[in-house]
Amino acid sequence: MYLSEFNKKYSGDEYQIRKSIFQDSLQKILTHNKNPHHTWKTGVNYMTDYTHSELKMKRGVKKELIYKSRMNENNVKPLSVHPDQLKDLPTSVDWRSVPNVVTPVKDQGHCGSCWSFAAAATLESMWAINTGKLVELSEQNILDCTANPHHCGGTGGCGGATAELAFGMVTLFGIATEWTYPYISYNGSNYQCPSKRPPVYARAAGYVTLPSNQYLPLIAAVASIGPIAISVDASSWSHYESGVFDGCNQDKPDIDHAVQLVGYGTDPSLGDYWLVRNSWNPNWGENGYIRLKRETVPRCAVDITPSDGSGCDGGPKQVTVCGTCGILYDSAYPLYNSSLIN
Repeated sequence: MYLSEFNKKYSGDEYQIRKSIFQDSLQKILTHNKNPHHTWKTGVNYMTDYTHSELKMKRGVKKELIYKSRMNENNVKPLSVHPDQLKDLPTSVDWRSVPNVVTPVKDQGHCGSCWSFAAAATLESMWAINTGKLVELSEQNILDCTANPHHCGGTGGCGGATAELAFGMVTLFGIATEWTYPYISYNGSNYQCPSKRPPVYARAAGYVTLPSNQYLPLIAAVASIGPIAISVDASSWSHYESGVFDGCNQDKPDIDHAVQLVGYGTDPSLGDYWLVRNSWNPNWGENGYIRLKRETVPRCAVDITPSDGSGCDGGPKQVTVCGTCGILYDSAYPLYNSSLIN
């Protein structure tokens, strides 16, 4: 039934291997859901029989490499937030409820292109908020044409990079629409940036990197500016189905995935949460989204393997990350300038 539901076909040794992985995952799912104290549920999905390497490819950000990408020359000073302003913020924000601001959830496939999806989604929202036009922008354009000489967030393309690098590229060269430059790296292949690029539809005017590991700037930015590109530890997300997730390893966090923050709120039964859009298709989680536990006094820990996340060559050997799944560690958004309209 699982194979037919998710349109999978295996034979020989692979069938037995996949069956074993599925059975092991199913047992973990059932055990988790029997615990009445958990604030989230797990469930069977298309990744239930994925190998460890396949799950890792669904993330694909190298953390210590964020370090240098945060120093990009297009970066500008972030908004200043005073603690007293917290009381003036809305009790909840969901940019999906604002017409024509958030595009449908997409699927990065077997390519470590989460960074390009997080960046494109945030650029789409920035453009929509400022122009009134919601247009799907090209993840493939970002994936193919973003230079990554310092290996920030990975080796580039399907090997990983950062949203900051993507925003820098779009500031310099612009970005095409999805329909003129469609996504073709679903199966994990990299492609060269074309010598003759499709027409540029949108540009950014630089970007803002928010202060690392600080709660107030992030919540204020998503409340007043729009959706934000963030980096997280998604290594334990694969079986998430619903609820407010608090299942990351907070003692040994490992930032390895880029996603989009679209709001926050409070569930009457489950508590405060961050609302996060993923790029693992709308059949995962809550229609492609996950709610992460939100703490005004966040927990922090040291990531001793920053090369798995967002750092660069020559970056620090370890970094401190704060918030559930390290959500406060690295976040950025692009800037809009009407003079850049083509």
